[in-house]
Amino acid sequence: MSTHHLNIPISEKSIRSLKVGDTVYLSGVVVTGRDAAHKYMVETFIRSSEVPEDERELYADLKRLLGGGVIYHCGPVVRRLPSAEGEGRWAFVAAGPTTSIREEVYEPEVIEHFGLRGVVGKGGMGANTLRACQEQGAVYFHAVGGAASLIADAVREVAAVHKKEAFGVPEAFWVVRVEDFPVVVTMDSHGRSIHDEVEAASSAALERLVSS
Repeated sequence: MSTHHLNIPISEKSIRSLKVGDTVYLSGVVVTGRDAAHKYMVETFIRSSEVPEDERELYADLKRLLGGGVIYHCGPVVRRLPSAEGEGRWAFVAAGPTTSIREEVYEPEVIEHFGLRGVVGKGGMGANTLRACQEQGAVYFHAVGGAASLIADAVREVAAVHKKEAFGVPEAFWVVRVEDFPVVVTMDSHGRSIHDEVEAASSAALERLVSS
């Protein structure tokens, strides 16, 4: 296990150098996205025969931001900054991770289509996402649950927000600049998932207890 400081966008070579258990500090632009955002990306962009004209600007932005980038499963608590600090601007008050398995049905397609290098959340993801990480050169980063305020300190700037009116604050795409955002690799691009390993060990221990 080792420690890495990575700037976003991240190269495939850098991602494939990571192993389960590595600590990573991320700096650069991250996009938040939960259930509504993932469903929207898959249905409107990935599985659609043509991107709707009124969504093309956002599609171009997401292609640029997510190519080599990171998506964060997060429903932040936000506040508007006073006019003296920047009229119309936002700040994160809390930015804890959301349980990621809810996005398993969408994530492999999002990783492939947008060229994602990292997915941040909590609890890990399933076999299809792990396979996409292997094939595309991506990893799953675990963020510490229960440390929402601490994680928010790593968010230096809210650069933009998309679909807030349509999806609401927690489900919107928040585009944020982070500095030394602390995460741990728990699913790597080599087919290893610590979540699978813990589940297997727990099942084996339970079986021993039941049969003893």
